[in-house]
Amino acid sequence: MTESGYRTTAIAAGGSPAAGARIAGLGAYRPRTVVDNEQAAAAAGVSPEWIAQRVGVQERRHATESETVISMAVEAGREALAAAGTGADSVDVVILATCSLPTAVPNGAARVIAGLGCRAAAGFDLNAVCAGFNHALAVADGLVRSAIARTVLVVGSERMTDWVSAHDRDTGPIFADGAAAALVVPAARPGIFPVAWGSDGRRADLIRIGVATGRLEMAGREVFGWAVTALTPVIRAACARADVEPGELKGFVPHQANLRIIKALGAAVGAASAITATDVTHAGNTCAASVPLALHALHRDGQLAAGDLVLLLGFGAGLSYAAQVVLSP
Repeated sequence: MTESGYRTTAIAAGGSPAAGARIAGLGAYRPRTVVDNEQAAAAAGVSPEWIAQRVGVQERRHATESETVISMAVEAGREALAAAGTGADSVDVVILATCSLPTAVPNGAARVIAGLGCRAAAGFDLNAVCAGFNHALAVADGLVRSAIARTVLVVGSERMTDWVSAHDRDTGPIFADGAAAALVVPAARPGIFPVAWGSDGRRADLIRIGVATGRLEMAGREVFGWAVTALTPVIRAACARADVEPGELKGFVPHQANLRIIKALGAAVGAASAITATDVTHAGNTCAASVPLALHALHRDGQLAAGDLVLLLGFGAGLSYAAQVVLSP
């Protein structure tokens, strides 16, 4: 403890590098308000059938005024800590993956730290949009394995409804709100394998906040074509870096962009026996919260057992992407 009563994360962690890192607990927060396709279609000027066929969403969650990026992140973080049997005071670092904060200062992670009561933790935000959770998980893995930190809370939290127009048929029926978290701790053997990541910044403007509109704009057809072709090598690279054959995977959790992309990528994985997450049907596209929400849903529904090999894949604006194999907690 210092004279002010605070400790530093470097002192709190210390020790020798860990052999590996693992996910010890998961948490999630889904907003209370459910918006079905009848409501979404009426706002966007399309039919409910058009939404179901085009993006595969049946319903999505919209945050109320009191359900903020920070409050949802705090609730998801609390559940992850409880699932791991860890107290907030043990958290060394909080990484908040988000692209939907209303302001840049102060950073969101600091407010999550305050909400959880882990005063001594370091905290920072990471914006890789829909690939944000996967990027943050890779950073957390490196922090733990290098002994810079022993306990890292990774949270993806988004209020995308603040950034899309309900009247825009290309975004309004698709994007939604929510949060999910994973607690990363040291392990005797790797439970988070090396990440395969990158970006195609030359086409970053395919998904952007419009200067004139201040709203999310997306060239959906072009993004679809990129996702179903460019991401197959990323999937293969992530499996190779984990020394895993696709047939050994028990689960595949891609970013929940839309059901057509998910099905196309599921076929590309080449793991017929793997359970492919389709949380998009009931959650919509929640950007950085998408992958951890879908992983949490598979656990909640008893579809994954501890130690199962699961491939996580995030992709989206940037055009950023990241994939890694993990062991199910």
